[in-house]
Amino acid sequence: MNTFLRTAIVLLLGMLCVACSPAGRVRHANGFSDSFRSAAVAADHPIASDAGAQMLAMGGNAVDAAVAASFTLSVVRPYSCGIGGGGFMVINLPDDPTHGFVRTAINYRETSPYDADYYERTGASSTVGGSAVAIPGTVAGLVYALEHYGTMDLKTVLEPAKKACIRGFVVDEHYADNARELIERFSDDPGMKTRFPLVWNTYLAQGTIGVGDRVHNIGQLKALNWIESFGQEAFAEHRMGGAVVDAVRSTGGSIRVADLLAYRPAELEPVVAEIGGRIYLCMPPPSSGGVTMIECLKILEQLKYQHGAPDEEEQLHRLAEALKHAFADRSRYLGDPAFVEVPTDRMLDDENIERMTKMIDDRAHASSSYGTHDALPIDGGTSHVSVVDAWGGAVAMTETINLGFGSLVGVDEFGFVLNNEMDDFTTVRGKANAFGLVQSERNMPAVGKHPLSSMSPTIVLDADGRVLLVAGASGGPRIITGTMQAIIHAIGGMDAGNAVASPRVHHQWLPDRLEFEDGFSKEIRGALEERGHSIGDRDAVGNVQLIQRDPGGGGWLAASDPRKGGTPAGID
Repeated sequence: MNTFLRTAIVLLLGMLCVACSPAGRVRHANGFSDSFRSAAVAADHPIASDAGAQMLAMGGNAVDAAVAASFTLSVVRPYSCGIGGGGFMVINLPDDPTHGFVRTAINYRETSPYDADYYERTGASSTVGGSAVAIPGTVAGLVYALEHYGTMDLKTVLEPAKKACIRGFVVDEHYADNARELIERFSDDPGMKTRFPLVWNTYLAQGTIGVGDRVHNIGQLKALNWIESFGQEAFAEHRMGGAVVDAVRSTGGSIRVADLLAYRPAELEPVVAEIGGRIYLCMPPPSSGGVTMIECLKILEQLKYQHGAPDEEEQLHRLAEALKHAFADRSRYLGDPAFVEVPTDRMLDDENIERMTKMIDDRAHASSSYGTHDALPIDGGTSHVSVVDAWGGAVAMTETINLGFGSLVGVDEFGFVLNNEMDDFTTVRGKANAFGLVQSERNMPAVGKHPLSSMSPTIVLDADGRVLLVAGASGGPRIITGTMQAIIHAIGGMDAGNAVASPRVHHQWLPDRLEFEDGFSKEIRGALEERGHSIGDRDAVGNVQLIQRDPGGGGWLAASDPRKGGTPAGID
């Protein structure tokens, strides 16, 4: 059956379902969490959750819903992700009527146009301007996922995003908070207003943007129309590709149409681990999230960690020490496996986990003592969508343009900003990136190489292979700790809303600081300081989107992190 005919049949069946039964109608959550009987989408903006749910209501699967939500997020969360960025997608389709059993991971992370010594040689910025831009992968990845594992065509999944361009969206508190800091930067440096006009004029409304304002983006509507007509080729061989190259070059970078044309997403085997009788499906390197989280969870399993246990101080100490082991390995060993050897097996080996576990006692230790030793010689703004469909298929998808509004470089004619993903590389040896992460020379740039990422899209299955939960987050390295703690909370008995909303902690090995969200007592913080931990504060440890099988019966509990203001949607 060809793609056109298959799509037509699926859409016809979906429309019949909507017409004859309330079970086919989209329902929006009343708040940041809700339950849905048949299928659910949790994104960090309600318009994006709705876009994905519309595909489910028309009979689409989890991939269709994820792709529709992603293109819509490009419009309504322009400072977090978008078609100028990249991402990761983990797919588990156990009983999809079109594809059958599917378990895979798609890497559409951006790639470097520069060699290892570019930044040290030139002194160029890896955070602002054209020199910060890596080759975008989002369009290629979404088109690939839809063609191989979706059931709908581009026209259908793009429709909600196109409507969002025309209707506009209302600025919420999270958008306004991100805009406020950037407005101050533009005010301090007026030259930025002419250098980055799309961000200043459209997304910041020349410094006047605020909660309740409506943002329209007809330029991105034009981009989406090009993508509908030409798919990934729109980004390379046609006018939009030339506009991307011109935008980068005019702001200090140097990429070519050939770089855009050469980009290909990569399909990978997920990292699979059994912990506590459950099966974890995570993104493999160049994502650091899956390996780091699994290493930490394995240590916690041996420590018999229990969130919510009466000895809260002891449990938080164990969590912090396990995180330090896992993040030490992240810093030392992880990178793009197409360019460097990544010792995943050694890091997750049971004997190595046991060795690290035995190191954990009553006090914190020197930073150098943590992690796997001698595994190899040592050379020295994000958004998440969780989806579950009516067949029990699931997608965990995390996408980014890195920092807020990425590099600030706008492709003005087409209404989107480009990433500053080059800062996720080790651009200057020994120097921390914008998230305070010190990374090894194994993560130095190379032409075509993917930077290391903290994105942690995760699907957890029960022993019979049924989806238990789907989770992921935004927030730099706090993606890993936020996602993991929300999963621990949900598996420990919390419903999705409480699992996502509960206060969290963060430790990333270096800097050696245990950071707390609001919600922990002074006594707990003081007791951990006495154990040798340096204590700090953090407004948000990730922004998690989670869908959980309802333990009380059929259906799904879905939550969009209240820290970012999204709401889920679904089908009853």
